Amino acid sequence: MAIKRTDGRSLTELRPMIAKVGVIPNADGSAIFSFGDTVAIAAVYGPKQLHPQHMQDPATGILRCTYDLLSFSVHDRKKPGPSRRSQEISKVTEWALSPALDLQGFPNQVVDVQIYVIQADAGTRTAGINAASMALAHAGLPMKDLICSVACGKLDKDIVVDLNKDEEDFKDGEGATDFPLAKFATSDEFTLMQLDGKIQPERVKEVIEAATEACKEIYEVQKKALKEVVKH
Repeated sequence: MAIKRTDGRSLTELRPMIAKVGVIPNADGSAIFSFGDTVAIAAVYGPKQLHPQHMQDPATGILRCTYDLLSFSVHDRKKPGPSRRSQEISKVTEWALSPALDLQGFPNQVVDVQIYVIQADAGTRTAGINAASMALAHAGLPMKDLICSVACGKLDKDIVVDLNKDEEDFKDGEGATDFPLAKFATSDEFTLMQLDGKIQPERVKEVIEAATEACKEIYEVQKKALKEVVKH
């Protein structure tokens, strides 16, 4: 028997998405992206000279991401300042976005991306990656493609896309699996695959197919938001 999702969605249905660029006036590029009650804002600053000097790369510019879950965004208050989890997600976000960027024209420089999750109901890293990808495009940086990101999971035996917090904490049957992925919007190249929980190796293909379909929808939402800015 297929499991019923807590919010009534079908297994492959994403939460309602909202995307908008140009939300932070003094940033070089900015965007907001939400999956349901998970809302992430990204701001891009740069390219600018990288300090300290020993971190500079004369061959290319570098991408530096900072992810922060703001303390008022979650029900259980978190301590302000970077946690180990936020440092890990900052790094993962860099890895997910870097393949799409071409920073060779900016030697010794840095592009800073700051991601703030202002409301959290699971999927915060994937919402942050989607917002950051749009913000980089909005900043006019040379990009091969947009990056789209979504978390898939397994509720007992069912593969589902875009988990909410209840589903992330699912305990019945085989338990929950959280599988955040990111990929190029218009090709089959994935830039991020993480796994928290367990999944049979033969089912990973199902997850990849579900994520690929979901990313098509995410890309349409990202593209529409970027086109809106061009119009104005």
